[in-house]
Amino acid sequence: MVTVNSCEQCKGKILLINSGKLLLHIDQIDVAERVKAHLDIKGIKSVLAHPWLQICFGSTTDLQRYISLVESQLTDKQMQQFSGRLLSHKTVEGHSFNDYPLSQLSLIIENPDFVKIIQEKLYQSFIQPVINTKTKEVAGYEFLLRPASRLYPFSPGDLFMFARHSGLQSLLDSQTRINAIRTASHMVPEGKKLFINFLPSSIYNPEHCLKSTFKALEDYDVNPQDIVFEVVESEKIRDLSHLKSIFTCYKKAGVKVALDDIGAGYSTIEVLKELKPDYAKIDRRVIQNCHKDPVKMSKIKKLRAITKEMKITLLAEGIESEEEFKAVKPVTDLVQGYYFGRPLKKPC
Repeated sequence: MVTVNSCEQCKGKILLINSGKLLLHIDQIDVAERVKAHLDIKGIKSVLAHPWLQICFGSTTDLQRYISLVESQLTDKQMQQFSGRLLSHKTVEGHSFNDYPLSQLSLIIENPDFVKIIQEKLYQSFIQPVINTKTKEVAGYEFLLRPASRLYPFSPGDLFMFARHSGLQSLLDSQTRINAIRTASHMVPEGKKLFINFLPSSIYNPEHCLKSTFKALEDYDVNPQDIVFEVVESEKIRDLSHLKSIFTCYKKAGVKVALDDIGAGYSTIEVLKELKPDYAKIDRRVIQNCHKDPVKMSKIKKLRAITKEMKITLLAEGIESEEEFKAVKPVTDLVQGYYFGRPLKKPC
């Protein structure tokens, strides 16, 4: 099954094992005894050496059943409070096994396909063109995560949600950034902007966590000035100072930064002034049918005035029709959407 080595440092490795030991660290003796008694009733042998409760498993199916029985005896708070780990019967050189909150460990055990996708990097970067509004030429590409195997399909949103709740987010986020850089190095000519998403919550220490990203730029000989790292749409701005520190670290390395989904709920003017991004992407919900909606067009024009004053490049994403493009063309610098091209393996 699965465990992770140093995932929080973006260097983690997941180890899949089919048999071994499930070790539960339950430091409340009455709770540990209750869990053991429930396992005994179900005919499952376990060994309690407080605070550790050990259960041997011989298959993934057994492991999933055992963790489900354990979970049935604990509250949500206890699943967060107590931890566990998986140990292989065989010694695996170069791997150490970390403890995880049982809530995370349970998710990992119950979702082997997602784990395999992350472990074996069964994904690829598709690219979608970003168009210069005035010249209608390709100014760059956004890199979007897609399945690499028909046997292991996934929704990018579901995969990242699983990674977030299971403690694998930092690992997945780092791997996908590097995958996008590698793809760009042999598919996109120098000088085109490369829009690559990132999750601020996966970067707990910018100076440390982004080392692998900057090393990838060097290894694959990608010009940092072509890179635009953008906050993905699923992220909410909960910690402005943390996001600002990430932006500062990126800019120090010579890369550009973009703020996604502007005009969608949070205080746009204050956020733009605080973060000072190089690019601002208008939320697709504002763009949708904007040619029919005077309120939306008024908002877009206001965003244009703000970004122009701050010398921020304004991009409208989610363009799906000629009418939408004509409406935003006079007030945006860049556009993106199915009207210009769907995400593909290679540039058109």
